[in-house]
Amino acid sequence: MEFEEKQQLKLWWLYVLLVIESIFIGSIILLDKGGMTFQTLKESYFAPIWALLLPFIIIYFVTKNSLTLLIDQAGVTYQYWPFAKKRTISWTAIDKIYLRKYDALGEYGGWGVKHRLWFKFNDKGYIFNDQNIGLQLELTNHKKILFSTGKVSELNLFLINLKRTTNIGAIETDVRER
Repeated sequence: MEFEEKQQLKLWWLYVLLVIESIFIGSIILLDKGGMTFQTLKESYFAPIWALLLPFIIIYFVTKNSLTLLIDQAGVTYQYWPFAKKRTISWTAIDKIYLRKYDALGEYGGWGVKHRLWFKFNDKGYIFNDQNIGLQLELTNHKKILFSTGKVSELNLFLINLKRTTNIGAIETDVRER
């Protein structure tokens, strides 16, 4: 019995902004005062072309990162590929685990891998969607980890079944406010 979820950032609107920006920059490069010749592009090491392509490459790699969350009888395993290796938190290291409502902008300052605002470095969030309900882990070493989830009802049912079958005391099955 296990629960697995894979999440990615969905930043389609950023591509739209980059296309608009590229149209402006491209028109300035190609049309301003006759445009740049191949020789001037070569002398500038194709910097204007790189200025157009580099944001698309960066955004592509950011959107292809994925968070994999796996919950089973051994504990909670997560990996944020390619930036973090696979980590497993055993049930003995977890003090409490529950679903809670969160505010991505207000609490963590946005989406992605974030520490909580106002210098709370023991509270980390992996936020990849805007459903505002996530899995909160409170560890025995007083650290907190929040994982966003796109499968709220499925995860809630899984936690109820896991608590019932394996008798793990750390699992709390009510959805909390902050």
